[in-house]
Amino acid sequence: MILLERGNDALNVNPVTGVDEALSVHGSDWLWAVTAIYVLSFIGLLVLSFAAKESERVFHYLFTFALIVGAMTYYAQAADLGWSAVKQVDHLGNGVVRQMFYAKYVNWAVAFPSLALGLGLVSGVSWTTIICNIALACFWVVSYLVAAYTTSDYKWGFFAFGTFAWLILAMSTINESRESAALLGVDRDYIILAGWLNLLWILYPIAFGLTDGGNYIGVTGSFIFFGVLDLLMVPGLSFAILFFGRNWDYRALNIAFSDARPSRDSEEGVKEPFSSTNVDSAS
Repeated sequence: MILLERGNDALNVNPVTGVDEALSVHGSDWLWAVTAIYVLSFIGLLVLSFAAKESERVFHYLFTFALIVGAMTYYAQAADLGWSAVKQVDHLGNGVVRQMFYAKYVNWAVAFPSLALGLGLVSGVSWTTIICNIALACFWVVSYLVAAYTTSDYKWGFFAFGTFAWLILAMSTINESRESAALLGVDRDYIILAGWLNLLWILYPIAFGLTDGGNYIGVTGSFIFFGVLDLLMVPGLSFAILFFGRNWDYRALNIAFSDARPSRDSEEGVKEPFSSTNVDSAS
């Protein structure tokens, strides 16, 4: 008697047509597993946010959003949605039509800038540097998306622009931000976090060149590659930052944002410099 029947019929409900390289059933199974991990991570981080002090929830808010976006995009990919057919040339020189999932880049467009912002808040660098790093992360993802949808070898030009943006981002998060973190006394934690993230970021250009770019690895294989990287990057680094953050002084790091609001008594005690009361007393 079969008590629990295997029932992943996503590819039957949303069939793939008109492509030579497409997602397999086993690939969809893997994507459902990644989706489940993202959902559980999102719920776990959301629960932890209620236990944290209001002034120490900045990373909870930041990464819960990145996790729910990741869960949604992986859900779309597991259901065989969020893709389009793109003509490519495989490593043997044969023309093929590949199933290109743009949902993956939507996930990165949120995840990469969120992590860049998180590292910036930890290190205490200026907001100018943080905004620049966020812009570089967005440019990196958009460049790879354009490269993936370029059918000719000119795709590698877009790939080069995106990779160069990543190099600038890496130098900023490893060098400049590390020096700033040392001034705040969190350089050891920052080096571990930034080193882990940049180690993963090194693998993304390689993975792209083998998958959506060079078409050496099929669609299912690419999702295994990127799925592992994404799990180690977003859920993994989110909980790592919260783990290290238990020993941080959020006020010293200038990220206890809710504490920046003046109290009600202090607001009432401060008079406007040109109020009528001040004018009368002066006269």
